[in-house]
Amino acid sequence: MDAKVKLSIEEYLEEVARFCDDRYGTAVRRRFEDVRGTSELAMLVAPTGDELLELRRAVAIMTPAEKQGADRLSDEQIERIAVDAHVDPANFAIFMNGYALVCKRVS
Repeated sequence: MDAKVKLSIEEYLEEVARFCDDRYGTAVRRRFEDVRGTSELAMLVAPTGDELLELRRAVAIMTPAEKQGADRLSDEQIERIAVDAHVDPANFAIFMNGYALVCKRVS
């Protein structure tokens, strides 16, 4: 892929899904667990099946304008989408911030 081409939010979602629930992904998540056994930040490398379903549901309800400008959505817009999609707002925010960082690298 050309480094100058902006990834769509759907393409980014598929990149995040690459190691969903596989052995490699599970090993990565274990390496990033905190003292409570959670590893939210590793979600962008290896989401669980449930996390991926939530991310897909949130992206699916986004309007075309929100998808087009997904790298520039405000915290309030991201929270509203998460609430409307009935998904974990923190995980969706991590996903959207990851997308915004990827977009900044190619611009």
